Amino acid sequence: MAMRLLLCVKGRLCWTHTWKMLLFFVSFILTINGQIRYTIPEEMKKGSLIGNVAQDLGLDLKRLRSGRARIVTGENIQYTELKTDKGILVVNERIDREQLCGDVTPCSFSFEIILENPIELHRVIVEILDVNDHTPTFKNNIINLEISESATIGSHFDLESAYDPDVGVNSLQNYVLSSNDNFVLKQHSKADGIKFAEMILQKQLDREINPFLSLKLIAVDGGTPLRSGTVNIHITVLDVNDNPPVFNQSVYRATVTENAPIGTYITTVNASDADSGSNGLVTYTFSNLKGNNADLFEIDSASGKIRVAEKIDFEKDKKYEIRVAAKDQGGLNDASKVIIEVIDVNDNAPSINVMSFSSPISEDVPPGTTIAVINVKDADSERNGQITCSVDSKLPFKIVSSLTNYYNLLSDIAFDRETTPDYNISITATDSGSPPLSSTTTLHLRISDVNDNAPLFTKSGYSGYIVENNVPGTPIFTVSARDSDCNQNARISYFLEDTQDGSPVSTFISINSETGVLHALRSFDYEQIKQLQVVIKAQDGGSPPLSSNVTVKIRIQDQNDNAPQVLYPVQTGGSLVAEMVPRSADVGYLVTKVVAVDVDSGQNAWLSYKLQKATDRALFEVGLQNGEIRTIRQVTDKDAVKQRLTVVVEDNGQPSRSATVNVNVAVADSFPEVLSEFTDFTHDKEYNDNLTFYLVLALAVVSFLFITCLVVIISVKIHRWRQSRILYHSNLPVIPYYPPRYSDTLGTGTLQHVYNYEVCRTTDSRKSDCKFGTVGSQNVLIMDPSSTGTMQRIQSEKSILDEPDSPIEVS
Repeated sequence: MAMRLLLCVKGRLCWTHTWKMLLFFVSFILTINGQIRYTIPEEMKKGSLIGNVAQDLGLDLKRLRSGRARIVTGENIQYTELKTDKGILVVNERIDREQLCGDVTPCSFSFEIILENPIELHRVIVEILDVNDHTPTFKNNIINLEISESATIGSHFDLESAYDPDVGVNSLQNYVLSSNDNFVLKQHSKADGIKFAEMILQKQLDREINPFLSLKLIAVDGGTPLRSGTVNIHITVLDVNDNPPVFNQSVYRATVTENAPIGTYITTVNASDADSGSNGLVTYTFSNLKGNNADLFEIDSASGKIRVAEKIDFEKDKKYEIRVAAKDQGGLNDASKVIIEVIDVNDNAPSINVMSFSSPISEDVPPGTTIAVINVKDADSERNGQITCSVDSKLPFKIVSSLTNYYNLLSDIAFDRETTPDYNISITATDSGSPPLSSTTTLHLRISDVNDNAPLFTKSGYSGYIVENNVPGTPIFTVSARDSDCNQNARISYFLEDTQDGSPVSTFISINSETGVLHALRSFDYEQIKQLQVVIKAQDGGSPPLSSNVTVKIRIQDQNDNAPQVLYPVQTGGSLVAEMVPRSADVGYLVTKVVAVDVDSGQNAWLSYKLQKATDRALFEVGLQNGEIRTIRQVTDKDAVKQRLTVVVEDNGQPSRSATVNVNVAVADSFPEVLSEFTDFTHDKEYNDNLTFYLVLALAVVSFLFITCLVVIISVKIHRWRQSRILYHSNLPVIPYYPPRYSDTLGTGTLQHVYNYEVCRTTDSRKSDCKFGTVGSQNVLIMDPSSTGTMQRIQSEKSILDEPDSPIEVS
């Protein structure tokens, strides 16, 4: 199909373009290693054929269907569709090249066709050819230009550019200006390829002949068919002004008071123009104003009235010279000068400038020392600028004039930083205007410290307590001192100053030099030391350092760590002692008295006596408080001669500790009777020895029978489960048993070293044996054959403590 387009603009310019419209497209196919490429134009209808995929890939239709061929693409919009029944690729969505690629050329997109059983992957690239589907457009419908009739030939006037989103030959190619006598069109291209046009004046304009011009600018692309866009150009020819305005005075003079309100009228300027119309209309403006002066005054552009626009300050400028310009609409102007004088008022308070200020200042400076030097100024003139300076009379300072407008601030007393560490000094400067104005500045003076105060303890004396047997390193309490000085002068360190019984205190306690916390360096024993008296020195970090002392009393509190010790009756392992009671003894007869002591103090040393065992409990009793053993009934002939009493001596501590003592009593009237009876103890001993032997023998027989039965049962089990070899080769663990060793690891009790004990007990306590080892000690523990064993107390451990040659059992 052929089409002819004829463009005529006002009969001046005509072009003829002929092109053929493409009715069908030719697809170029390139197949390389499973990849095919199609080239199609944009804007094809949905369902339009792109290419025969099956033929181009060498696949039959059955393979496409059996392999479930499908398109795989990562785009949100799927532009193509695969028809597996026909093996062709068709357009699925409208393709807009400008939307897809913009200005990028060439424009293409790709996707993959995947088949299964077996898996095949083929890439398809579709290149989109541009179609001239866009017309060049201008942003505005009309371009308005104002050109003076005095414009010179050759003047350039830029025109608005057109935009065509197509690319290549379909994009914007040329601009055409409608026919006229005054302008010609010149076309340019930017570095990015964008084309723009400008008009060049080739013939002088004459407003009186033709005040307005109307032209058309046509933008044409190179596509087939050609597309074009048009914009109207309206040109207004401006008149030339040949008569300037003229002022009626060359100089205007006026006065204004400073701080006059905004809008205050000052004066009026006037200029006239011989031209008529707009060329005779005069406007007034300020010219040649610099800096902030441009904002101080305003002028009415029509009437020429000058008014105050901002605050006027006499101290900045006493007189202003302003140049006023009168300008008509044609651009011609005239100028005149306006002189404005400012009248001063007292509107400025004195200003205070601190030239020198010593802060901080040492508290030991003498009175009369210069603290600061200040300078005062007042921007006002004459009497309004005369200043007097003062300082608060309540402060220990005075102010003295030295030079003109200079004052010295002096100290009036000696400073004490601990009383007043700083001062806020207000200095007031007042002028002599009417009314007077004043200003105040405040100096913050800090007083630096001098080490003139020794540390002071918060208490005149300290006392504290610590329980004996404490763990070394236990904190006792804290001493605290305060220093009125500051910084390094107030940094306090604590030291120990005294001795205790000739030994340095540092062997007993230590003190944290920074916190003042007292710690015990050793475990205290109340029975050895009941009180420590320490002198602690607090010393500051000044130069020279100052210090003070305080006395600290530390009392050791008792713990129930000592069992009672029986002083009487005294028994030894080599002899037997018995108390005799005649058969004629009455009720309340004093047999003997158990005497015991406890080295602890307080209630830990309160002792009570109890009868634990007795041959005849109905015959004797023990005094609870005094330990006296008395008869509680009349002695009869039926009472046995041999009486044995076991007395328990118990203290009142928590937990309580106790000791036992055995008392042998002979109920007889004569000494020979006693000897005959007590010799039987040997026979009893032999009887008990025989009884022990039989018991041990019986225990051995029972153990043998039990082990035999156990072996038989195990043998049956082994035979039944046929695991003799597994059991034979197994390794059974053997857990050894060692007798316990008891030790006082911290040495906080009465035993000062570590002891190891081995105790073997039989059914007859007289056969018991106790072995022990000592380390660096001469103490010896003796077990009497007649002892009845160690008493077990709740919440107490088993221990054995006794004096040498004493058969006392302790718990």
